Amino acid sequence: MTTENPKQDKSRSAFTRFIRHYFYLRKDRENELETIANIRSGVEFKGANLWILIFAILIASLGLSINSTAVVIGAMLISPLMGPIIGMGLSLGINDYELLKKSLKSYSVATVISILTATLFFILSPFDQPQSEILARTSPTIYDVFIALLGGLAGFIALSTKDKGNVIPGVAIATALMPPLCTAGFGIATGNLRFFMGAFYLYFINTVFIVAATFLGTRIRGYVPKVFQEKKREQTVKQSILAIGIVTMIPAVILTINIVRATIYESEANQFIEKTFSFPDSQIISKKISFENKTIDLMLIGQEIPEASLAVARNQMNQFKVLEGTQLTVVQGGGEKVNLDAIRSSVMEDFYKRSEERLHAQQAVIDTLRNNLEEYRLYERLGGELIKELSVLCPAALELSISQALNIAVDLSRSDTLTIAVIKFDSIPPQEELQVLQEWLKTRVNAKHLKLIAE
Repeated sequence: MTTENPKQDKSRSAFTRFIRHYFYLRKDRENELETIANIRSGVEFKGANLWILIFAILIASLGLSINSTAVVIGAMLISPLMGPIIGMGLSLGINDYELLKKSLKSYSVATVISILTATLFFILSPFDQPQSEILARTSPTIYDVFIALLGGLAGFIALSTKDKGNVIPGVAIATALMPPLCTAGFGIATGNLRFFMGAFYLYFINTVFIVAATFLGTRIRGYVPKVFQEKKREQTVKQSILAIGIVTMIPAVILTINIVRATIYESEANQFIEKTFSFPDSQIISKKISFENKTIDLMLIGQEIPEASLAVARNQMNQFKVLEGTQLTVVQGGGEKVNLDAIRSSVMEDFYKRSEERLHAQQAVIDTLRNNLEEYRLYERLGGELIKELSVLCPAALELSISQALNIAVDLSRSDTLTIAVIKFDSIPPQEELQVLQEWLKTRVNAKHLKLIAE
């Protein structure tokens, strides 16, 4: 028979109280019916909500066109797009089939109108070149999945809490639902199917995982599922919701698995490139990694790498299991396969970096010269004051000249700044008086070393 240590019992009890006090989610939650009513009111897209969505899409599209992150963030803040998505998650959590249908309808309407608005904007807009803000929304990564999942959880917990704070705007920014819709519209307007598919893919992934996070939130918060008077009706609703959930999640799970595999593949490929192609006299100016085609294309400049070394590099690829079957293509120096756009991009990037470094160096020189000029101006400004004070201290003084010089030892062992003051007198005063004047000048101009020359 074992007996528990009273101290261990007390420690465990204190730890439990600590966890419940700080991490218990059901303590500060808002009234369940009020939360559900608030989410219901934000689900429908009619009137003001629909116009706000259209304006938000236009603002986001303009932000993507001019490559302004601040404008895109502003559009996400005013967008009401989270409403029906949170509604779908809540309906799945409480078995509310009517709310699910309403949310799905509003979500579909909002999605279609958003894409049509963005498409019309980019058709009429003079901007037809994809900026970095647009390119960033054409290929989802595993990080987008985590952001959507965590953002959805944070959003629902905030909505169901009495003190909501500023979490909802933050969730709207983090999950970034607006930019992918605008990018999808850009893809349609410019006839770029890859942009459209990639952006809509990102939008769909974000949506599904926000819904999944909201569903988890309802369970964490302990929301009571809807009760039906007719058991048969209740069973039908549960089966319908389960079927919709499965149909939605299957493609999302498949897509997520592909995202994870692509992320791992790209990570391994970058490790392989970094480890294998570290030649001192050659530089990689362009690399293209394709998970779909299982290819790695590199462009190098500098001293040409022998074919034997490239063969060794290809053999080393076998050390990375994920890269099995990958075709490595290396272009060196020139030839028909040279990607001129990649070279221009690399040259411009290098030019920008060098220009930035040069600007920093020039700014440092300017700052030094400005400081030196300020020191000379200091003596200029002090000159008028000093001569007046000097005439009071020593009526025999006629002229004052003060400047800075560099004092260097003959053996170059040391150098220091020396302030030189030259005073012309009617009659040179005694040495003691000159010493007093020297100390006064030294203090007055705040000089570490000062030499007084009497004439």
